[in-house]
Amino acid sequence: MVAPIETFEIEAGRYRRQRQDFWNAVYAGRRSPLGAYYRRRIQQAYGNLIPAGATVLEIGCAEGHLLAAMAPGQGVGVDFSDTAITQARKTYPELEFIVADAHDFDLGQRTFDYIIVSELLNDIWDVQTFLTWIKRYCAPHTRLIFNVQSHLWSLPLRAARKLGLAARLLVQNWLTPHDIENLLEISGYQPLRKWGEVLLPVYIPLLSSFANRYLVRISPFRFLAFSSVLMARPDLPPKVENPTASVVVAARNESGHIDELMARIPEMGSGTEIVFVEGNSTDGTFEAIARAIEAHPERNCKLLKQPGKGKGDAVRCGFDAASGDILMILDADITVPPEDLPRFHSLLAGGAAEFVNGVRLVYPMNDQAMRFANLIGNRFFSWAFSWLLGQQIRDTLCGTKVLWRADYQRIAANRSHFGDFDPFGDFDLLFGAAHLNLKIMEVPIRYRARRYGETNISRWRHGVLLLRMVMFAARRIKFV
Repeated sequence: MVAPIETFEIEAGRYRRQRQDFWNAVYAGRRSPLGAYYRRRIQQAYGNLIPAGATVLEIGCAEGHLLAAMAPGQGVGVDFSDTAITQARKTYPELEFIVADAHDFDLGQRTFDYIIVSELLNDIWDVQTFLTWIKRYCAPHTRLIFNVQSHLWSLPLRAARKLGLAARLLVQNWLTPHDIENLLEISGYQPLRKWGEVLLPVYIPLLSSFANRYLVRISPFRFLAFSSVLMARPDLPPKVENPTASVVVAARNESGHIDELMARIPEMGSGTEIVFVEGNSTDGTFEAIARAIEAHPERNCKLLKQPGKGKGDAVRCGFDAASGDILMILDADITVPPEDLPRFHSLLAGGAAEFVNGVRLVYPMNDQAMRFANLIGNRFFSWAFSWLLGQQIRDTLCGTKVLWRADYQRIAANRSHFGDFDPFGDFDLLFGAAHLNLKIMEVPIRYRARRYGETNISRWRHGVLLLRMVMFAARRIKFV
């Protein structure tokens, strides 16, 4: 007699109960001391990504150690092992812990800044259903962070388990980072970046620290990573409908461009504000801006006197005074056409990006638009930034950058993380956006030659400074 075929629901229920019983037994017993170093390294990795005080949800939280290490302002842990949750509640009474299955737990209308899924995906019955379910706890700014172990290490781990040096596991899913990215996309998320995090999961004095901080970030060692981290964001529209825009124009010795800027900067969203920041000019730029504002009362304009020096200082001054939902930088030399600004605005307003950078290196340039040495420098810094940030950045020094004002305020609040020595403001914003794991997109523009005045950039002196900044940022972003 042929045995009846189990329904999908019955098979799924049996799978979950089997794993629930297994993990209850694991948490009721003794844990392998060899895993302590690896768990500390994973806590450090998440700590580099999640600021203290954030709202954090961890699914598959076990006994709550990783969640507690994040020092969340509000922390919620979910696990289907009542043995683990009982211990978590005793150890961390300030956090909230819930016994529930990852596929269908109910937290009401709450959303979180970060959702942690640590080494859970390979143990889940239906990953797509799980990812779709947890989207209800996401806001547009939510970041999901996953870490998974590589199947390249299957044989060493199998040997370690036979020797009793590693915890035994039930049969696992076979998910590669590519598989996870695909599942995220079909479940309504945008993968942001992925990287190897742990090369040596056991502690060997000196070697483990060097391997897990440096070697795992570079080829060919990164392909041998024991554990990798992936980050994604939900594909959700921003909460602000038809957002207003503030265009910040830093102007030093640009009097010949002011009337043209006033005529060409377009209206965007539900209103556009133009913030002129004049930088101690010698050609009457301040007076030219004042006359243009008086001649165009229909435009919403502000005129500020820059308190310090350099474009970066001027941009910060303008951003602090701006009131728009979206902040934009437009160089006063009009080398970037003002008519391109709506393209940047629409990417943020539609939710496709959270930070938009202009690219001058796609379309042909006018002969005098960029000197050869500047072009080589731009391409080098583009390569360096793409490697550092884990997102493709083709043109780091294009003056047009656009982001949400709320995100800029977060970047400004954490500026001390990278220091305050960027004279242009471009690296400051890109580093800050990367640190916040914002979705960065780029818009190709046709770069024009300057028609009035001279550039304020010293390509050799400033190039050396920018190189120092890249090296400094590598220690804060890449090798942590």
